[in-house]
Order: sequence, then C-alpha cells, then structure tokens
Amino acid sequence: MTSEIIGTAVLILLGCGVVANAILPRNKGFNGGWLLINFGWGLAVFAGVYAAFKSGAHLNPAVTIGLFVADLPFAQSKGADGTVLAQVDPTLANMFLYFAAELIGAMLGAALAFLAYKKHFDEDADPATKLAVFSTGPAIRSYGWNLVTEVLGTFVLVFWVVSAGKSPSGLGPLGVALVVVGIGASLGGPTGYAINPARDLGPRIMHALLPIKGKGSSDWSYSWVPVVGPLLGGVLGGLIGAWYV
Repeated sequence: MTSEIIGTAVLILLGCGVVANAILPRNKGFNGGWLLINFGWGLAVFAGVYAAFKSGAHLNPAVTIGLFVADLPFAQSKGADGTVLAQVDPTLANMFLYFAAELIGAMLGAALAFLAYKKHFDEDADPATKLAVFSTGPAIRSYGWNLVTEVLGTFVLVFWVVSAGKSPSGLGPLGVALVVVGIGASLGGPTGYAINPARDLGPRIMHALLPIKGKGSSDWSYSWVPVVGPLLGGVLGGLIGAWYV
C-alpha cells in the first residue's frame, strides 16, 4: 500500500497547496480565483495517479468502493502482450486496506502542505480561510442539499473511472484530471467539491492536530457530509458504470 500512500500524499500536497496559494495572505498566487484552484486540483490528480500507478492509483475511497461494487480489479500488472500478470482483487479486506492507505497519505500530504506554507499560516487571516486550505465547507450550509451535491459530483467521477476502465478510451491520468477540473468548475461551487472522503477527512484531522496560528474550529459538525456523500456517490457510480458499459 506504499504506492497508494505516496500517490494520495502527492495529490493532497499539490491540491491543498494550490488552495493555500490562492487564499492565504502574501502569496504570489493570492486571489488567483476559483479556476486556478480547479486546475490545480486537476493537475494534483494527474501527478498523484502517476505516483500511485503500482496500486491502481485510486487515491480516493469513493473510487475504491466504486470498483468494489462494480467487481473490478483494484490494480493490475500486464505483460507486453497485454496478458494480466498479477492483480489485486476487489475483496472487502483489500478495500479497507486501500481506505487506510488513502487516509494516511492524505494526512501526510496535508502536513507537507502546511510546512510549505508555514509562514503564510502565521499571517493574520480568518480562521475559516485557514481551514479552507485543508478541508471543504459549504457556501450555503444545508446538510441535506450539501450531501446531494457531493453525491452527484462523486457519481460523475466514479462513473467515468469505471466506464473508462471498461472502454478503449486510453485517456488514463489526463482524462481523470480533466474530469476533476470539470467537476470543480461545474459542480464545485456549493460545497467546494470534496468528492473524496480521504481528501477531506485526512486534512481536517491534521488541521485539528497541527500548531496552526489562529486556526479556530475544524468544523466537525460538517465533516460527515464530505465522507458520506462521496461514498454514496462512489457506490452509485460503480453500480451504474458497471451496468452501463
């Protein structure tokens, strides 16, 4: 699971990093805007997928559970002729191993992003802004509708992953990166588009643990939404993607 830890850490380091660059005071990219964050997260996915290729590059418990319900292999290695040499089967035990690796990687990536922007976290800023570097939060707090948004955004992601895995698209890491950019630009406004339980929970835990100056609350009352919503969206994306293709 080292590959999955490293890949998820790269994802979160670059993803939280672009948010920090855009919203923390005295950064070169300050006020870079929503599209900078969208593209930054897309490129973070692109880099993370390559870093985690050995484990199938899930980087996301929603992807893992989507592949599990679709009964698709979690990872495969193939010979030059396309013959499958080895694979990780979609078992319950393997699913929870992936969940653990993704959460550990997300926590590690968040800690590294904090170190990269330590002096900017030391600047005066609203506590909610500092939390936003780590975790998502709703523009309008309405737990039920926020949940719907996360389910829909994650459904799009996992449906694409499952469908692309069973079709000859060949787009791979670039394709999933562009899908993440598209989800952020189209569906990300209401909740900040976690679409990944580890991406939100791991950094939120680190926000609570790290010595961040003036950090305030970690908003645990909202924390279940970006966990439950993506898991539900992942199940729907996996089931419908497997049936559709």
